[in-house]
This record gives sequence, structure tokens and C-alpha cells, in this order.
Amino acid sequence: MGHATSSDPNVFILPDLGEGVHEAEMIAWKVRVGEDVAEHQTLAEMETDKALVEVPSPRAGVIKELHGSEGEILKVGNPLVTYEGGAEPTASAPAAEQTASATEPAGAPAGEREDAGTVVGSVSDEPLMPASEGKALATPAVRRLARDLGVEIDAVRGTGLGGRVTAKDVKNAKTGTAAPGTTTPPASAPAAAPAAAPAVSVPVHIPAPQAGSTQVIPFRGVRRTIANRLRQSVNAAVHFTVMDEADVSELDAVRKRTAAASGEKLSYLPFVISAIARALREFPALNSIVDDANEQIIRHSAIHIGMAADTEHGLTVPVLSDADTMGVLQIGRAIVQLATSARDRTIPREQLMGSTFTVSNVGSHAGKFATPIINYPEVAILGVGRARDAVVARNGGIHIAKVLPLSLACDHRVVDGAEGALFLARVIELLSGRAAELTGPGRG
Repeated sequence: MGHATSSDPNVFILPDLGEGVHEAEMIAWKVRVGEDVAEHQTLAEMETDKALVEVPSPRAGVIKELHGSEGEILKVGNPLVTYEGGAEPTASAPAAEQTASATEPAGAPAGEREDAGTVVGSVSDEPLMPASEGKALATPAVRRLARDLGVEIDAVRGTGLGGRVTAKDVKNAKTGTAAPGTTTPPASAPAAAPAAAPAVSVPVHIPAPQAGSTQVIPFRGVRRTIANRLRQSVNAAVHFTVMDEADVSELDAVRKRTAAASGEKLSYLPFVISAIARALREFPALNSIVDDANEQIIRHSAIHIGMAADTEHGLTVPVLSDADTMGVLQIGRAIVQLATSARDRTIPREQLMGSTFTVSNVGSHAGKFATPIINYPEVAILGVGRARDAVVARNGGIHIAKVLPLSLACDHRVVDGAEGALFLARVIELLSGRAAELTGPGRG
């Protein structure tokens, strides 16, 4: 990427704040020039494409210079803080000591460790595994990715903060382009998604805002990332949409019985996700991603469902890992936990990555059908409308039934029209006539 580096031991460069993060917006400095800071003390609060993060100091020392102003976009690998000469930075320490989540700040209670890869106020459910002799420093999410791709993670040399192994390191190891020291044999795997095609610039006269009549909002941070990813999806994927309705009258009865027996609130969404997970095992083409850079399709065996969540900070997609191993009650609890942490921005970045198929619950607000945009590089997304009472024809008679609108968008480069229609028909079959099957775990 051509990141700037510094041989000056008193210069701390902006580290990778999460898997694949290339830049971050400076929200607020938490220190000032001339201040004496402790190791692991928070230097700055920054916003990546999905989360707020606190950047901890890698060493104790006196702040000489702060690089960057509040509101500025800073690149990973460029200088962030310069210290006065004196104490050696922890870059020379063992890898396990360089990572804030692997060591606790002095006086910090257990469970309140800070790490540059963990969002503000959160305690990550996937902490970095401490490095030991011959063992890689990596999060469980990265270890799971390595298992999915068949990469021996302990043979991969990490390039992340403190020598940790990142998802990019694992993917590079699979393709044989890993950093020196990696011994994993080369094979085919997904590479970084190509940059979106540049938009044609057309001069447009934008009048200056008049006092009291308009609000100017900087187009950056989460909103800019959402826009870029949607544009990339529209530019790259060939979208087609199949729409239908499921008669969920029986499911509604099962849902109410299950909720009453458990004492928990239960919406339709856990049943929909359970049905999707089962159908994906029968139609694995929809559980794929497109690696346009290497002109290949990567078909996943693991089923990780992304759930598009609307927050005041923009669209976020928390990921429900291994959804096919869970019953609807487990899925329902996970949805609540993920949605809550996404809205209050305490969700670990690892839980915003790795989805293989996405569901968008448009019906939580309003509407029947939609034309959802695929979460590129995935190849399919299911939009769920609002369940409602409707007149249906059944067994030659007219009945009032509970129906659920469904809109499936697929990438036609990977999914044929018939395959998309058959997948949606299978989801509808599970929701309409075999709802009781969805209450138990899918497998395992």
C-alpha cells in the first residue's frame, strides 16, 4: 500500500485498527503536547469504516508532537504521535507484549483491557490469543478463517499490530503471496476486492449554504464507506431480484408457542435465518463470494449470516457465525445482542466481518417488497418485508392467512435465475409448511 514508515523509535505510526482498515478519521485527541503519558493510555479516539476505536500508547513517555487534526482522515502506516527522546518503544518487546489486549494496563480491572482493534467501551468476545513458542498471535475470527481456507495459521508471519496475524495475512498465505517467513503452500483464495470504478466527474454548481437554511454534513466516516461499498456492488455485481410471499400462518402459531414456552420474545427473523441456513446447504452457490481480482468464485462451507442493521450512525452488518448450527431461540438471542452492540457501537470489529450471505429486515420499519443491494463480494441477499394478514386461495377456498413478503437479490454472474428461484422456493417451503423443523439446531 506504500504506507509511510519511520526508523525513528520515538515516532508511533498509526497501526491497523482492524482487519483491512486503511484509514481512519480523527475524532478526538485524548492527550496534548507536553503531556506525560503511560503505556496503554488512550492517545486518540478514531472512527474507522464501522466503529469507534481508541488507540492506546505503545509506551510511556512525553508527547512531543501530534500528527493530524480532529476531523482529518489519517492513513494507516503514517506517523500518529512523536514522543520526546528517552524510553524505548515497546516495538522491541515480544509480540504478546506489544498488543494492548494481550496485557492489561496497570490498575485496570479484569475484563477492561483496551486494544486498538476493539471498539470503544467493549470487551471483545474474540480477544487476541496470547502468542507462545511457535504459536501465532490471532483472534478466533482469524483462526476460523484459516481453518476454512485450510491454512496452518502458526506458519503465517503476522503483519498486524504487535505481530498479530490478520485476515489479509491468512488470505495471502493461501494465495502464496504472504510475507517472508510464511510456509503455507500456495493455493487459490480470495484477494482484496478491487477498487470501485472511478465515477465520471461532471462539473456541478453547488450554491453556498445560506445561514439558517441548510445543514452541511461531511461525507466521510461510516456514511462514505457505505456509499463506496454500495457503488462497488452496483458496479461489479449483475443484480437480479426474485420476489414471492410465504404463508407463515403455521409458523406464526409455532413462533407464539415457542416464545410462550421459553418466556422470550421471538420475531419472524430467527425463523427466516434458520430457513436460509438450511437452504444454503442445498444451494451452496448462493453461499459464495466473487474474487474479481483473481477471476474466481470462492464457495464457502461455513454459513455466516450478515444482518443489515439500521443505526443512527448508518448501515451496519453484524455477523451471526455458523448460523446453521443454531436453533431459533439461540438465533433470536444472538440477534438482540448483535443489534444492541451495533447500535451503541460496542461491537467488536471481528463480529462485523466474514459474512457469506446477508439478510435485510426491511419489514421492521415498513414495506412489502424491496430491491436489496448485494453485500459485495457476496452473491446474494434476502430482503424480508412486513408480515401481514392477506386473502389467499387454499385448497379451492378463500382464507385469511399471515403472509411474509421476501425479495431475493442475486449476482447473475454466479447464480442462475432458476437456481435463485429454487432457493427462494425452498426457503418459503420451510417457512410455510415445515416451521416446526426450524426450532431445533440445523446440524451438529
